Order: sequence, then structure tokens, then C-alpha cells
Amino acid sequence: MKRLAAIAMLAVAAAAQAASEEAVTIPTRDGVTLSYLLVHEPATAPKIIVVSFIGGPGVINLAKRAAAGPLKFGPTVNFLIRARAQFADAEFADVIVDAPSDQLPGGMADEFRMSAQHQADIRALLADLRKRFPDARIYLMGTSRGSISVAALAASLGNAVQGAVLSSTVTNRDKVGAALSGFDFDTIKIPLLLVHHRQDGCFTSPYAGAERLGKRFPLVSVSGGDAAQSGPCEPLSPHGYIGLDAEVAKAVRAWMQGREYAHEIP
Repeated sequence: MKRLAAIAMLAVAAAAQAASEEAVTIPTRDGVTLSYLLVHEPATAPKIIVVSFIGGPGVINLAKRAAAGPLKFGPTVNFLIRARAQFADAEFADVIVDAPSDQLPGGMADEFRMSAQHQADIRALLADLRKRFPDARIYLMGTSRGSISVAALAASLGNAVQGAVLSSTVTNRDKVGAALSGFDFDTIKIPLLLVHHRQDGCFTSPYAGAERLGKRFPLVSVSGGDAAQSGPCEPLSPHGYIGLDAEVAKAVRAWMQGREYAHEIP
């Protein structure tokens, strides 16, 4: 398994060399800016853009990082940052969203992720992406507490996006907030895919919650991977698909492309 993980990491590194990474900052609401990481092959016009929302408070500090020099991320970062090269090639571009300027340095609370202000920020982001890639289809993807953003946006944005993916969905209320414990999933009318690890040990995102939703939406169930190297709610654990980045990304990509995809990983 470690050998397979090493091969996957080498493949990610090779893909990253072909893709460009750029920190972009745009104005959104009055006096507010939003930064995002754009990962794509500059010589191509992607058919699909994945707009990704990380977990926790959603803070990446892209503007500050970019001002300090070339962007660097270590191997322990959020799953969606680790897997960014998997969504950047001739067909795909990846966009990883930072917390807006008025939510820094603390980051986004659950209430903000479900707010009209968050929706306004993302509408501005989508408008910027439409200018860059007018013919691309846009999908939202959120992992852990990023699934709060994506569920709320999937319900409110309508056909402004073509689909959404909820990964390690937070269905239980915890000490941080309500998460998606009271969310009405019937308000989501666009195509929706769930991805969840069967051994997710995080209290806020039990597999049972995704399994219940899997009766209404397609579900990719994940098993195995590398041994956990972090706490159960952190990225180097089943909650973050440690050792299975490439396999999970492959299933998500195929779903977005309208192709057959793995419902069980591995």
C-alpha cells in the first residue's frame, strides 16, 4: 500500500509540473476581496472547472502566501489541496477557494458558509471564471466543513453551476456548529454526488450520515488507504482519504464527465 501511495504521489508531482498555479484575488462585496488558487494548463481551454472548498474554517491565506513568494503546500494539507493536480489537465481546471478578507484570520463559521454574503462572494467568483473560461462547465466540491458551503450554494445557485460533490459530509452538530444537521437536502435540484470513507472516524461526519443520504443521491463509498497519521477529523486519516487521493479524484472526475465511475473504492 505504501508503494502504491508513493507511485500516486509521483504521478501528482508530475502532473503539477504541467499545470500552472496562480493566486487570484478579486473584489466581491463592498470592501471585501476573495482569493482563490487557479490550477490549470495555460495552453488549454478546460471543459470542466472544479471549484473546491476545504474544511475547517476554510483559511488558506493565499494573498499573504503569494506576497511572500512561490506558493508551497506541505503533504499534510487538506485532501482537496493535496489532490489539486488530479483536477488540472487538458480537460479540467481546479479552483481552490480561500476565506474572504472579512472572515480572516479566523475563517468561516458554519453560519457564514450558509449566508447570503458567502453566496455573493461565490457569484463574483463564478463571474470571474466565466470571463476566463466561457465554455466550461462548473462543478462545486467541498470536503468536511467545506461540504456546508457546497450544499448551501448548490441549493441557492441553481443552474449557475452544473453539479456538486459533497465529500466527508458533516451531518452531525458538534461544538463548532450545527454543520448540515438541519439542512434540507431536498432544496438541491442540481446533480449531486456524495463521497465518503466507510471508516471515517470523525464524530461530525460519520459514514452513517452519508449512507442515509445515499438513498436519495449517488454515493461513492471508500475503504482502505494508508494508516492514519493524524486525528480522525484531520486530513491524514480516512476522513481525508489518506493514500487514496488519486482513486477518489478519478471517480469524481468520471462522474463530472458523465462516465461510469466507481461506486466502491478500492
